[in-house]
Amino acid sequence: MSYDLMVFEPDAVPQSHVEFVEWYAQKVKWGENHGYDDPALSSAHLRAWFEDIIPIFPPMNRQPAIVNLPENEAFSSDYAIGTDFIYASFAWSKAEPAYMTVARLAEKHQLGLFNVSSSGEEVWIPREGRMTMAHDKGPLTIVGRIMDLLKIK
Repeated sequence: MSYDLMVFEPDAVPQSHVEFVEWYAQKVKWGENHGYDDPALSSAHLRAWFEDIIPIFPPMNRQPAIVNLPENEAFSSDYAIGTDFIYASFAWSKAEPAYMTVARLAEKHQLGLFNVSSSGEEVWIPREGRMTMAHDKGPLTIVGRIMDLLKIK
């Protein structure tokens, strides 16, 4: 199991939470007509974000030589690069630094952020240079809270 986050082009996504989750579900079917490992296929903002994050969380499958050390293995991450999003999977042991780094870089590059692994499904977008929560799934029902605690999806 991994800790997953997604950065995306804010103009490419629907504004309501329900529609956003539907957009997300379509994206993670990996139906774009290309491989998901080439940053050249994505926007300039996404490419810049990717270039900034890989020195900190290098890609598992193509690590730069400077980070090819055993002690950095826990920081290696898996990335799926789409035309208007990048999906990143991190080790759970690195969840906090991963979230802080991804959020900081999303703000820097004016990208949206979806906390995929969060039970609240928070979606953040840049507004006036700062990240603002656009929407989330709202209050959980009691059944939802129990399922969340038991990690049942």
